Amino acid sequence: MTPPAPDSPATLKRSLTTPLLYFFILGDVLGAGVYVLVGQVAADSGGAVWAPLLAALCLSLLTAASYAELVTKYPRAGGASHYATLAYGPFVGFFAGFCMLAAGVVSVAALARGFGGDYLSEFVSLPVVLVTIVFLVALALLNARGISESTRANVVATVIEVGGLLLVIGLGAWVVLRGDGDVGRLTELGTASEGPVAALLSGAVLAYYSFVGFETSVNVAEETRDPRRSYPRALFGALVTAGAVYALVGAAAAAAVPTGTLAGSSGPLLEVVRAAGGVPTELFSAIALVAVANGALLTGIMSSRLAYGMARDGLLPRFLTKVLPGRRTPWAAIAVTTGLALLLALTGDVSTLASTLVLLLLVVFFLVNTALLVLRRDAAPRDHFRAPTAVPVLGAVSCVLLATQIEQEVWLRGLLVLAVGAALGVVAAARSRSAA
Repeated sequence: MTPPAPDSPATLKRSLTTPLLYFFILGDVLGAGVYVLVGQVAADSGGAVWAPLLAALCLSLLTAASYAELVTKYPRAGGASHYATLAYGPFVGFFAGFCMLAAGVVSVAALARGFGGDYLSEFVSLPVVLVTIVFLVALALLNARGISESTRANVVATVIEVGGLLLVIGLGAWVVLRGDGDVGRLTELGTASEGPVAALLSGAVLAYYSFVGFETSVNVAEETRDPRRSYPRALFGALVTAGAVYALVGAAAAAAVPTGTLAGSSGPLLEVVRAAGGVPTELFSAIALVAVANGALLTGIMSSRLAYGMARDGLLPRFLTKVLPGRRTPWAAIAVTTGLALLLALTGDVSTLASTLVLLLLVVFFLVNTALLVLRRDAAPRDHFRAPTAVPVLGAVSCVLLATQIEQEVWLRGLLVLAVGAALGVVAAARSRSAA
C-alpha cells in the first residue's frame, strides 16, 4: 500500500464494526436528557407521554434516512459540512460545519458543567472548576487514545444507561400491578390550554431533543470497516431501540406517577423510584453521571472528527488534520475542540448557549435533507442505501415545522451564532476560490 504524500492528510484507521457503531449511536441518543425530559414532555402533552416521543422518533427517522444515503455514498469524516460543500459550495459547507461544530462544543461544555453539579454532589463536594478541567482532560485523552477504546468504553456506559431506564420501566410496571398506578393517564393527550394535536406537536418538539445525537455518527463513517452495509443497520437499529425504550419509560412514568408530579419535577424518573420504593435514589445519581460522561465523550469524538474533516476540505486550518503517528487519531482537532469547550465551560453561560443547540441542528438537518436532493444527480461508484425521494422532502419540511415552535428568545440568540458562522463562511469561501 502506497503511503500518503507528505503534504496530504493521513487517513484514519478503519476499526469500527457494526455492533460498535450501533452502541456508539445508541449511547449518543440515550443521553442525559432523558432523565429530565419526561417531566417537561408531560407538562406540554399530558399523561400520554409516549405519543410525542414516538412522533419525535418518526421525524428523526426522516432525516436519519437522508444521512444514511449520504454516508453510504460519501463515507468520509466531515458529515454535514462535506455534503453541503458538495451540493452548494464552500460557503454553505462551512456554514453547516460551523453549526455542527458550535453545537457539539457547546454540548460538551454544558455536559462538563453538569457533571460537576448536583449529581456529583450526592457523593462528594468538589469545586466545579476543578471537576470541569479534570473531566474534559480525561475525555480528551480517551478520545486521543483511539476510536476503538472510546467506543468500547461507550458500550459499557450505554449498558448502564439502558439498565437504568429498564429499571424505571420495571418499577413503573410494579407500581401499576400492585394497584397504585393509573393506566388511564396514558390516553390523556392534551392540556388545559392546548388540544390533542397542539399538545402532541408541542411535546414532540421537546422529545425531538432526546433523539439528537444520531448525526454525530456521520463523522466516524471513515473509521467504519464497511460503512455501506454497517451504517444503515446501526443507525436505524439504534434509533428504533431508543424510541422503544423512550416510549416505555414515558408510559411507565406516566402510569406510576401523577402527571402534575412529573411535570413539576426536575428529576421525573426519581419520582418513579420513590413511588415504587425499595431502590436507593442515589442509584440514579450514579447512572446520570455515567450518562453525562458518555454523552460528552461521544460528542467530543464527533466535534474532533468534524473539525478534522472540515480542515481536510480546506474549510479550517490545515493544522487540524494532524494525527498521532501510531494511534492515527486527530490529536490537533481533539486539543482545539477540547480547549474551546473548556473555555465555554469555565467562562460562558452554558445554559444560555445550550438553548440554541436544537435550533443549530435544525439548520444543519434542513441543509442535509436538501443537499441530498441536489446530490441525486451525482452517480455513485458503488451501490449505496437510497431513501425514497419523499423522505428528504418531508425531512426538510419537518425541520421548518419544528423551528417554528422554538421560542423567540432562543431565535435571537441563535441568530447571533448563525451570523458569526455566515461571516466566517464568507472568508472560507473566498480562500477556497483563491486556492482553486
